[in-house]
Amino acid sequence: MLIPFMIIFLLISPLLSAFILLKLKVFNINRLSVQKYACWGLGLTFFFFFIGHFVKTDDLVAMLPTWLPLRLPIIYLTGLLELAIAIALFSPKYQQSAAKLAIVVFIAFFPANIYAAIQSVGSGGHLWGPIYLLIRAPLQIILIAWSYFFCCKANIIGEHKA
Repeated sequence: MLIPFMIIFLLISPLLSAFILLKLKVFNINRLSVQKYACWGLGLTFFFFFIGHFVKTDDLVAMLPTWLPLRLPIIYLTGLLELAIAIALFSPKYQQSAAKLAIVVFIAFFPANIYAAIQSVGSGGHLWGPIYLLIRAPLQIILIAWSYFFCCKANIIGEHKA
């Protein structure tokens, strides 16, 4: 059950750290790019997801219905997709596109989470059964909202120089 908390920690750490450093005036800046640090957090989160696809491969294969062909290659390919998204989220040129793709991935992958929870298979809390969806569904909404509001829309915190 630790995984949802790890995801939230990875997601908010860069933005929260940058905000604290801004307020403490550690650096000689008076503006904070919310988009930049929010994308970095989402990038760290997607990198965490990528690692899971190669470390917990069997658990992730079990999260897919048995009638689905090529389950192992699907896990590896989706892991590589998550790595590509993670890398793109660290590049200002690709951040907005990567964040939009992240939203698509969150929506597309959610049925696997529903299946895993109903079947009580996989890792990360799915063994709890359908009750886990009470945690997973709001987490998905948080991730989608973060991607849209903080990564797809440019935001600045602080004073604007004239």
